[in-house]
Amino acid sequence: MSVDGCSLGVIGVSLFKIKYGCFRVAALAAYAALAFHSASAQDAQKPAAKGPAAATPPSGGKQAFESTCAACHGLDGRGGERAPDIATRPEVTRLSDQALLKILREGIPEKGMPPFAALGSAKLSALLSYVRSLQGRGTETPVAGNTGRGKELFLGKAGCSGCHMVNGVGGFLGRDLSNYGENHSVTEIRAVIVKPEIATGTRGHVAEVTAKGGKSYSGVVRNEDNFSLQLQSLDGTFHLFSKSDLVTISYRQESLMPADYGSKLSAAELDALAAYLASVARTKQKRGDEFEY
Repeated sequence: MSVDGCSLGVIGVSLFKIKYGCFRVAALAAYAALAFHSASAQDAQKPAAKGPAAATPPSGGKQAFESTCAACHGLDGRGGERAPDIATRPEVTRLSDQALLKILREGIPEKGMPPFAALGSAKLSALLSYVRSLQGRGTETPVAGNTGRGKELFLGKAGCSGCHMVNGVGGFLGRDLSNYGENHSVTEIRAVIVKPEIATGTRGHVAEVTAKGGKSYSGVVRNEDNFSLQLQSLDGTFHLFSKSDLVTISYRQESLMPADYGSKLSAAELDALAAYLASVARTKQKRGDEFEY
């Protein structure tokens, strides 16, 4: 019995050690879980680590514009019944950021524009950025075209300089493109080259007239009222007519600009031409302090 008793005692001690060991393992596991839960809770309560300040989202400027400016200037910034175009007018787009921000902050009371200083600096900065985006700035993708090649095309193969002028060089039948890139992105410029009919302000400005003597004229309408019409023909000559001396007047709805550049020029040439027209304006200094509201 002593041997059996001893055996039973040894077995009891072993069982106790196993049971105690399991208890220790369970206790340690529970403690680890509790510690992990506490650490997670503390981390959740800690303020996020400070990193670089996030840029004001573009939507902030857009919302500010739509709520304070669009009613007068239009959703696209190109003018309304109560306020002028601030997206494409050169005297506005050439303003420095500082000058434009001053106008936003202080307004132009004598012209009917209220001050918006109450928006605060952050919102005013976002608003300025959005206005610049409407003007075509800050939205350009990297220019892929060769600007040097674009200039050659403008003066040569594309024939743009026959109608358009850039920095004093070229024709004057079409609009001066020296500042066109200030408020048009490279993508927009390329699109207009390929499809000129999508450009605003190009329809209804070309007319063909027949005088009482039977001679016909065609050209760009430069001035017109109820009694007279002034045309500039393709050779640059100006013709002034009294409407009472004209037998017919017909207006062409298509743009005077050629519509075959998409097939006449390669994709690389179109990129180069658009890049050149964009770069001309962006490499010039744009300074200004005031404009006529």
